[in-house]
Amino acid sequence: MSVKKEASGRRSVQVEVEVPGTPEEVWQAIATGPGISSWFVPTEFEERDGKPVAVKLNFGPGMESRSVVTAWDPPRRFAAEANGWVPGSPPIADEWSVEARGRGICVVRVVHSLFASTDDWDNQLEGTESGWPGFFRILRIYLTHFRGQRSAMMQWMASAAGTEAEAWETLTAALGLKGLSAGQSWTAPGGVPALSGVVENVSQSPYNALLRLDKPGPGTAALGAVNFGGQSMVTLNFYLYGDHAAGTVARETPLWEAWIQERFPTPSETSQSK
Repeated sequence: MSVKKEASGRRSVQVEVEVPGTPEEVWQAIATGPGISSWFVPTEFEERDGKPVAVKLNFGPGMESRSVVTAWDPPRRFAAEANGWVPGSPPIADEWSVEARGRGICVVRVVHSLFASTDDWDNQLEGTESGWPGFFRILRIYLTHFRGQRSAMMQWMASAAGTEAEAWETLTAALGLKGLSAGQSWTAPGGVPALSGVVENVSQSPYNALLRLDKPGPGTAALGAVNFGGQSMVTLNFYLYGDHAAGTVARETPLWEAWIQERFPTPSETSQSK
């Protein structure tokens, strides 16, 4: 991964993925609120006179991002611009495009760019670039198996003791995923809320796993372990599909909250119990 630097001061990174579907179907997945929410984070488009004017992404409590739409050409391209990541950083522009490749395949491409006279923000661009492959795998699963279906999401991030590697060991052992590889069917052990499916991808760098689910319902689970501000964290994101997705999320959410709290208690509760 590298940042492309131009004489004008523009710096950019580009990521792309091949996915199944017509340009119109792929556009629905990458340029509508329900579509993006099916594989990324909860998303809404603000409209004026029937045309999108802004995109709001919800990465969690207090982490909402709003971008102003600067170009809109369905089903081929749209662009948006947002404030920088931190005060004083330059605005960042995002350009999304869909290119038909024939035989029912399209290429989705995203370009992030900003203007700067120094290298100060290159690591932010590189970090953004490195995050897309994992989400693009979810997008590919969605378009392959669940295209156009309704979706609902459950997502958690919890503190974990020890290093990232130890947090990942704890999570995968608890879910019965330790030692599994892509293509294997699996069912979580007793004591875990209903969870089973097929392993789509497993990585040790970064620590993550992608599962295509049949329980608690049709969907995808993206699991990971990260270092967040010096603290090891585990992440669990469930994307469920179909007409019963919302009901399944309502039923399963309290079960998973209890399971996560038992195995990854908040630091304050851990200290109080000692």
